[in-house]
Amino acid sequence: TTGFYILYGDAVETDGPPGALAIGNALKHLGRRVVYVTDTYCKPVMESLSGPETQVVDFPITGSSESETYANNLLKQLDPALLISIERCSPSRDGIYRNMKSVDVSEYTAKIDVLFRLHDHTIGIGDGGNEIGMGLLENEIPTFPKLPNDPAATPCKHLVITSVSNWGGWGLVAALSRLTGKNLLPSVEEEAEWVRKCVAMGVVDGFTGEAKEYVDGFPLKEYGQPLVQLHQLLSEEGIS
Repeated sequence: TTGFYILYGDAVETDGPPGALAIGNALKHLGRRVVYVTDTYCKPVMESLSGPETQVVDFPITGSSESETYANNLLKQLDPALLISIERCSPSRDGIYRNMKSVDVSEYTAKIDVLFRLHDHTIGIGDGGNEIGMGLLENEIPTFPKLPNDPAATPCKHLVITSVSNWGGWGLVAALSRLTGKNLLPSVEEEAEWVRKCVAMGVVDGFTGEAKEYVDGFPLKEYGQPLVQLHQLLSEEGIS
């Protein structure tokens, strides 16, 4: 799951969907069935990125009890082995979904986090303290000046902390590559094209709220440098 709504951009952000695609493509390459779960604001983006053969679930933006029912039914239907969240908003302890400026974005956020309370095998990837999975560090996050005072309350089994969530997604794929002996990472060119495709659909840079080819304030060339380094690391280990 992914898709973080940016109020000042009136759209989801470029951090998240490309990282989700990188993880999904890697898992597909390993023979796994992949289903993306998002909401109405990000569904067209994930459908465009992943193609017609991949299922994208539109989790409704609705009340708590309805969301609980929907989540239970979805888990029964899909029977997933693993849930992965990358840059997806979690509610704070008071049930409010907040962005990095601590502004309420609940109206624009489906309660996909419910799935993560109902499943034993979960991974959360985040960069700001308000994402699914960061509930593992709910007490620690407010002690850092630039992080939220009301952080995420949704925990996960395995948490990946990163400066940009997509980078954490690449890190996860690089780890899978080392385990399998196959380089499962997207190329730098592929990744850049995914970001461009998102921007063409109106997806925005999370820092500025503008539909431009940036991710969390990084222009494409700078944004892609960790991916270059991960490819170099795998190459040095003889993984191609």
